[in-house]
Amino acid sequence: MLFGKGSRLYSIFKMKCPRCQEGDFFLSHPYSMKNIGKTYTYCPNCGLKYEKEIGFYYGAMYVSYGLGVALFVACWVSFNLFMPQANIWLQICVISGLSIFLSPYLYALSKIIWANIFFSYDPEAIERFKESSKS
Repeated sequence: MLFGKGSRLYSIFKMKCPRCQEGDFFLSHPYSMKNIGKTYTYCPNCGLKYEKEIGFYYGAMYVSYGLGVALFVACWVSFNLFMPQANIWLQICVISGLSIFLSPYLYALSKIIWANIFFSYDPEAIERFKESSKS
């Protein structure tokens, strides 16, 4: 399954733990300005430490850059295909506005994508975590 539980896309779009895909990854919604982009230290369900080392999420800047470029290219192509007579300043304003409006979501998306590159799905992780916390 492309979007089913066990796939990286499930974890990314649901913003769930990359290992168990049940625990929340972020403290709150990406547009909650109080906790923007803040992740839990550990997964509440499987105990995965989300930050492997100090500065782990600096690499997510590259993912964020790629998402920003993809947004720009998609908007630019859409303008040129569907509204070829549109003024260049209109295009710049729309692309800039979308970039600003979507920046909290793209920031969160880049962090969860980065985490999914380094952590993989493990369906037994929750059981092992529960057993280890009992002893």
